Amino acid sequence: MNTVTPTIIIGSQWGDEGKGKITDLLSNDADLIVRFQGGNNAGHTIVVGEEVFKLHLLPSGVVMGKKNCIASGVVIDPFVLLEEIEKIENRGINIDLTIDPYCHMILPYHKEIDQSSESKLGNKKIGTTGKGIGPCYADKINRTGIRFVDFLDRDQFKNLLEINVEKKNSQYENCFFSAKDIFEKYLPLIPKLGKYLGDVSGIVYKNLKSKKIIFEGAQGTMLDISHGTYPFVTSSNTISGGVFTNVGFPPMNLNTVGIVKAYTTRVGSGPFPTELNDEMGEQIRKVGHEFGTTTGRPRRCGWLDLELLKYANRLNGFKQIALTKLDVLSGIEKIKVATSYKLNEKLMGYPLTVSQLESVSPVYKEFPGFEFDQDISDYNKLPKEAKEYIEFIEDQLNVPVKIVSTGPKRQQTIVR
Repeated sequence: MNTVTPTIIIGSQWGDEGKGKITDLLSNDADLIVRFQGGNNAGHTIVVGEEVFKLHLLPSGVVMGKKNCIASGVVIDPFVLLEEIEKIENRGINIDLTIDPYCHMILPYHKEIDQSSESKLGNKKIGTTGKGIGPCYADKINRTGIRFVDFLDRDQFKNLLEINVEKKNSQYENCFFSAKDIFEKYLPLIPKLGKYLGDVSGIVYKNLKSKKIIFEGAQGTMLDISHGTYPFVTSSNTISGGVFTNVGFPPMNLNTVGIVKAYTTRVGSGPFPTELNDEMGEQIRKVGHEFGTTTGRPRRCGWLDLELLKYANRLNGFKQIALTKLDVLSGIEKIKVATSYKLNEKLMGYPLTVSQLESVSPVYKEFPGFEFDQDISDYNKLPKEAKEYIEFIEDQLNVPVKIVSTGPKRQQTIVR
């Protein structure tokens, strides 16, 4: 019997690599799309013709009308999810969605604690979106969280809410939460979201060998809670191995697609060796529309960092690369790529501490610029300088670049 290898889509940098477009592209041939970690601190943008879809919790495959699942590793703000569902349905798209019972719920105290904690850090801020993601994951680890299955049981929800609110009010100064007010506010959402309850782990396990499944990650490798630029990271495991525990199926071979932006960006605080704090950085930000989908914050921009990508490949095991936003570099006279780091004249590589990363000097290789039309669809019609840039990335990572995004729209894509 022939089996199908599941595909997992992973950001290779600090997020914002264009995972939404690639998930949407690959969803055309998929049967099931599963979001496996993070929360509404993520933002995936999909452009279909003249329409733009901005998603935060729903898997990107929803635009294709596919079967979609939200796995237990995701934390859910029920108001945000319901609003997102209604917006998609109002645009004429039927949503086939299953939410795992073990997803944890974000509640008002999570958001207030998140925002309060971040503001107290002053110039040492992590860069959190203030959506309550971290405090919700903290409750999960502390075994005090409220799961989707608990939320749907009004008596259980009320009981757990009273216990949690009492703890929060005693733990945090100047904070007072009302369990009664929260319960009454959230109660109307129970029947609206309850119809989506289902065993995502069971659905995935049942279909692993017979259906084409895509696992969609959020954020990026360097924001992984265990392996990223800690503490300037997110609160979940963003690397490919996290899919097994976050969805709930046995370790197995995956077709891991690494999404690589043709340059590097990050939002929020933390080290960024190739950052461009000059006119070039501003040009890339402007041309690439580098502003957060979730927060609207301007993204920090810099040259492509191959040392970072080698580390990401080591953690994720990329089988192929989707290179996005190559068009943003079109028209730049000289393009640089960091091939390694130096610290005190000594070559260094990942993993490094935050203080080391803040002190390293990138070693750059310079490439001649190139220019092309966004609607180009044939790899052989790219300028030779663009192909040299792509093939250098392939050679350095020893991973083939199978997809090249030449613009934001679906059709502005080269598949090799």
